[in-house]
Amino acid sequence: MIRKKIAAQVSVCFMKEKESFVAYSPALDLSTCGRTLEEAKKNFLEALDIFFEDCTEMGTLDKVLESLGWEKKGRKQWLPPIPVHEETVSLPDLAFV
Repeated sequence: MIRKKIAAQVSVCFMKEKESFVAYSPALDLSTCGRTLEEAKKNFLEALDIFFEDCTEMGTLDKVLESLGWEKKGRKQWLPPIPVHEETVSLPDLAFV
């Protein structure tokens, strides 16, 4: 298999959910989890490898990255959307029936 190399970095957010840790990258809309933070990191790198491998094999990598807001700069460099702000906001009082 021919592996396509690209130069890029992505932000990954790690969250604690009950007994698991979730790893999520908004730039790729990709997530995974693990029992520990280290396992979530390891699983995310594995999911990342699978994501790029599958997109490359299907010939859809450029199209997928563009649909996620990435910009191509040169032959191998891609620029992901840049996170500019994160904050915690209060949810309004909602009534559920």
